[in-house]
Amino acid sequence: MGEAPKRRQTILLIEDEPDIVMGLSDALEFEGFRALCARTGAAGIDLTRSERPDCILLDLMLPDINGYHVCEAIRAHDPRVPLIMLTAKSQETDKIRGLEAGADDYVTKPFSIGELLARIRAIFRRIGRSVPALDEAFTIGAARVNPQKQLLVRHRQELVLTFYENELLKLLWERRGEPVSRDEILDKIWGVEAFPTNRTVDNFVAKLRKKIEANPAEPRHILTVYGTGYKLVP
Repeated sequence: MGEAPKRRQTILLIEDEPDIVMGLSDALEFEGFRALCARTGAAGIDLTRSERPDCILLDLMLPDINGYHVCEAIRAHDPRVPLIMLTAKSQETDKIRGLEAGADDYVTKPFSIGELLARIRAIFRRIGRSVPALDEAFTIGAARVNPQKQLLVRHRQELVLTFYENELLKLLWERRGEPVSRDEILDKIWGVEAFPTNRTVDNFVAKLRKKIEANPAEPRHILTVYGTGYKLVP
């Protein structure tokens, strides 16, 4: 009997600009992915539920629903699927709002398709990497982290960790007690040299502090090492 064909990873593109839809769909299919497209936020939410994509590319500006609201609706149904937000807005506040809504990453238009594909491949490399020791639950202060389930429990409240939140916590735990530079975090977590910025790391640390620290403004566990990066103190 012949070997069963390998399952193609599905990427859902929620975007209404025809040129971007055509260019990205062709590029994704050429790279071996299965590309699904939705031209509205409502259609994207429906496809997320019916098709269970492996990764989502979400435009911020859609004709029917604000992209932030689409992201929140997707996260309510599937808090773990990697989600990259596509946005024409470059202001820091817009990017932070996207991360707060549940995006794992963002790319500002106009962007290189090669850059976007590199980010997608980096996500799937991280998902496919097996590190058994880091699949075990661990404790940070009052928080219990289960990286395998992407869950954090603090004061009996369950919080789901997004893909990059989970990966960042795993790396900091692996290096607990040691300073980890922003550049090393970018290289090991995002895996795409020069595409994300150091500010990306800072934004994700701020999100994690809100979930872990009793007072995020005065952290006791995820500490800033000025001029370098961050250090985890359990």
